[in-house]
Amino acid sequence: MSIKRALVSVSDKTGIVEFCRELSQLGVEIISTGGTKNLLAQEGVPVIGISDVTGFPEIMDGRVKTLHPAVHSGLLAVRDNEEHTRQMQELGLDYIDLVVVNLYPFQETIAKPDVAYEDAIENIDIGGPTMLRSAAKNHAFVSVVVDSSDYGKVIEEVRESADTTLDTRKKLAAKVFRHTAAYDALIADYLAKQTGDPLPERYTVTYEKIQDLRYGENPHQAAAFYRAPLAPAGTLTTAEQLHGKELSYNNINDANAALQIVKEFSEPAVVAVKHMNPCGVGVGTTIAEAYGKAYSADPVSIFGGIVAANRTIDAETAQPLSEIFLEIVLAPDFTPEALDILTKKKNIRLLKMGELTSAEGRAAAHVVTSIEGGMVVQESDVHSLGESDLKVVTKRQPTEDELKQMLFGWKVVKHVKSNAIVLAAGDMTVGVGAGQMNRVGSAKIALEQAGDKAQGAILASDAFFPMGDTVELAAKHGIQAIIQPGGSIKDEESIRAADEAGIAMIFTGVRHFKH
Repeated sequence: MSIKRALVSVSDKTGIVEFCRELSQLGVEIISTGGTKNLLAQEGVPVIGISDVTGFPEIMDGRVKTLHPAVHSGLLAVRDNEEHTRQMQELGLDYIDLVVVNLYPFQETIAKPDVAYEDAIENIDIGGPTMLRSAAKNHAFVSVVVDSSDYGKVIEEVRESADTTLDTRKKLAAKVFRHTAAYDALIADYLAKQTGDPLPERYTVTYEKIQDLRYGENPHQAAAFYRAPLAPAGTLTTAEQLHGKELSYNNINDANAALQIVKEFSEPAVVAVKHMNPCGVGVGTTIAEAYGKAYSADPVSIFGGIVAANRTIDAETAQPLSEIFLEIVLAPDFTPEALDILTKKKNIRLLKMGELTSAEGRAAAHVVTSIEGGMVVQESDVHSLGESDLKVVTKRQPTEDELKQMLFGWKVVKHVKSNAIVLAAGDMTVGVGAGQMNRVGSAKIALEQAGDKAQGAILASDAFFPMGDTVELAAKHGIQAIIQPGGSIKDEESIRAADEAGIAMIFTGVRHFKH
């Protein structure tokens, strides 16, 4: 067998003229449609219009041109089936041996701000996916190309043997079905949102591979890094790596955790993360001051950690950053002077994030968590406290500074693994207790870490206290104010303990479990 006829119809015309010119020089007849045909003809590539094959004009603004038996018989006919061959001959139809198609730019269309619904629908390709699927189904005989990066491979094989190998056709067909599945998933997701059904009876998602990773959480686990097709700016999937070796699976997860915390703050803030939990968070009038507080919060745990900033890293901040071992520093940008300092360290990874949107400006997205045999899906936790959410439940009202520190602690504790306790004072964390099986256990860890710094600090809890023991423990260590959701059947026990210790306590009515 050999490739004698090719049907070419592409929206993205990158490399198509050169590809078709080579095919033509190898004796392949080119059939094409619309703009692709006009471009090939302009460039002097011999081309036949689709209407000359179908005997039917392109109609309805090009909506109907390839949806014709003359096309799909040529694609779907099983070449070694005598009955198929007889029907092709009786009807005067010819085989099509190669299909080169890419689709209307639906993703690019819906990515435009304020895109009209009608424009989105108009950019749903019908004929293209149909040809791709027909050719891919019949890959035993037909070659199909949806990705311009495969043009070179196809030309090489056609030049050598006038056809592609079956192995190549299988791989090309598999890529086609991945491509059309992703295309349809994007359409399905768009329409689900348009019709107010974000969690429909079938949940379809698609992602594009950014890179293969050396391994996953552990060296024996394979892993890769993927991006959502419409990933917003200011995320790891859109970051520019300025320096350092490639990211690992654990780097990516830790960096994302740091990024989500630092986005909580509009003032200059720095977050240090180890193993998905913050070990130090600080805010200040400058990013250098904020880093100093984040470092002071836990100078031991920050070693080998991830640091995220919500302002450009300058030389004043870069210098102390360079004095310890860090895996990653991520920030909206780095000054040239900061880069000169930090790039002297060979292994540190520097990620330029671009402008970061604070939590108040972010819409909830879907968070997908895999389980064995399925997944669970929920909205991301972008809840921000308003003044109307705060309810003082103790006799003592918090001071202005205590309230400020409580709101600071609340922004951090929502990102700590449950059960979560955060202690804060002076616009920085002074103790973090994460992931314990009971809440008082997390409080003990946070208080032990804080030591003398617990005196006069505030305590934030991601969920209510099931009994008064956490408040009693906090009082023994000099905690002055507590912020927690409330809602326990033993709230009165905790309130009474706070009143006896002279602690101010606020209920938020909102919990922030993070498992």
